[in-house]
Amino acid sequence: MSDNEMMDKEEIFSKVLRAGRRTYFFDVRATKAGDYYLTITESKKFTNDDGSFHYKKHKIYLYKEDFAGFTEILNEMTNFIVEEKGEEVISERHQKDFQKSYEDSSYAENKVEEVAASTESFTDVSFDDI
Repeated sequence: MSDNEMMDKEEIFSKVLRAGRRTYFFDVRATKAGDYYLTITESKKFTNDDGSFHYKKHKIYLYKEDFAGFTEILNEMTNFIVEEKGEEVISERHQKDFQKSYEDSSYAENKVEEVAASTESFTDVSFDDI
């Protein structure tokens, strides 16, 4: 591999964001012409049935001519989400102490009472009449 090709692959500046099973890599790289561009890589860890694991990676290449539009839309979308749903994570997968409501014993008791009440007014239908 020539020095130019090595330079093309070299990371000029990098930052890492670890987020649970995902890791995001932000890397500034150089083109063959010496200009810079950004790569954003999402790496997600998956566990196999045998306990071993592997990573799946997705990469976005972002060039300078697209920075303004990308930043504008990214800011608009993230602001929309925060304004609509707030910053609190509401997904049960992200809440370590999350307990589904049907796991709550009072919920189960209420459901049994609802089913019992609804079956009291049940009318037997004979399908022989149809």
